[in-house]
Amino acid sequence: MKEQTIRRPKFDDAAKLKVYNKTDGCCHLCHKKIAKKNYSVIGTRGAWEIDHSKPASKGGSNHMNNYQPACIPCNRKKGNSSTQSARRTHGVTALPKSKQQKTELRKRKLLGGAGTGAVVGMRFGPIGAIVGAVAGALIGSNS
Repeated sequence: MKEQTIRRPKFDDAAKLKVYNKTDGCCHLCHKKIAKKNYSVIGTRGAWEIDHSKPASKGGSNHMNNYQPACIPCNRKKGNSSTQSARRTHGVTALPKSKQQKTELRKRKLLGGAGTGAVVGMRFGPIGAIVGAVAGALIGSNS
């Protein structure tokens, strides 16, 4: 029986940055902050590697959508187990949000809070609606 060899891809700086930004610089397994400059620098704070979300040994592709940033301890501990079980050991169930996703979520909360505040404030007339909208936006953006 012929032994299967798994090719490990080399990553240029653009690919590393793209993977790093997927989670806004957090390990996709434990959600701790990683350091962009410490890619594959073992023993340094925030050191990280590119992890195959679905391990290559289990049919995972060498495609950008299968790559996630992981701190070196998490990536090594995960080995070829599933991402789901590796996250579960840290009490995490989902991928950290990217910077863009965080911005969109803040906007939705701000607009939702403003809308709710305006509706509640209408009971006190137009000025109440304005005050309610401002208060609701502040509360929504801080939640």
